[in-house]
Amino acid sequence: MDYPLLNVFLTMLWFFLWIMWFMLLFRVVGDVFRDDALSGWAKAGWTLLVCALPYLGVLVYLIARGRGMGEREMRRARAHEQAFRSYVQQAAASGPAAGGTKADELGRLAALHDQGAITDAEYERAKTKVLAV
Repeated sequence: MDYPLLNVFLTMLWFFLWIMWFMLLFRVVGDVFRDDALSGWAKAGWTLLVCALPYLGVLVYLIARGRGMGEREMRRARAHEQAFRSYVQQAAASGPAAGGTKADELGRLAALHDQGAITDAEYERAKTKVLAV
């Protein structure tokens, strides 16, 4: 007997397993190249093993370096989060909202203009920009 619905489910299962395999393979290769502790020869060796014997290479890599793979990913995530937070704090501190009102920003512009730090044209452009916001 033919089971078309079962065949559809099995095809979907194999397709998703195939996608998961490639995700795992690319994650392992990416981890090999991102790891600063590995020498160039070690990176070449792991890449050769993973390319020549993919199933065995990925399995051995996960057994040998799986825990470190997760730790490196967590360090990278923390570093990206810290960089994002510092960027947001820097952007918030340098924006017009840091001084509060448009009047404060215009006062700073006038002070810069009086000191000669900005020209008349720059002052007018900045003033128009502040008032337009």
